Amino acid sequence: MPQSLSNVLIHAVWSTKERVSFLTDKPLRDELHCYLGGISARLDCPTMIVGGVADHVHVLMRLARTITLADWVKEMKRASTVWLIEQAQRDPILSKFHWQSGYGTFSVSESKTDEVRAYIAKQEEHHKKITFQDEYRRFLKAHGIEWDEKYVWD
Repeated sequence: MPQSLSNVLIHAVWSTKERVSFLTDKPLRDELHCYLGGISARLDCPTMIVGGVADHVHVLMRLARTITLADWVKEMKRASTVWLIEQAQRDPILSKFHWQSGYGTFSVSESKTDEVRAYIAKQEEHHKKITFQDEYRRFLKAHGIEWDEKYVWD
């Protein structure tokens, strides 16, 4: 077969360092989500949606054949950290911005993309009822991932 084809859909989630609510300003958060979409597009990994709340983000994207998932996350975090620190004139707390060192990525079936997209779109409503930590534990459990609490949170 001379052609290489793939359709790898990923739901990625990561939080701010120690889940600090750095992203409370909604216009800034919306700009960040657009910026993350642009970074991902530049990496040839189109996003279907980027969302989140003050302490974490969710990204639904199609992984390119030319980049590893770890390299994609690394660049998403690196570039967005630089951008957020540059926004410190809007909010001085951003000068201390950091993402957590870890992340979660979960495979998504093509038939479930609308469901995941709707879930990400409703993050603000969703997090009126559940914390990020409980949400993340649910993802890990639903995807059959074993974890140790002392290594998940930073």
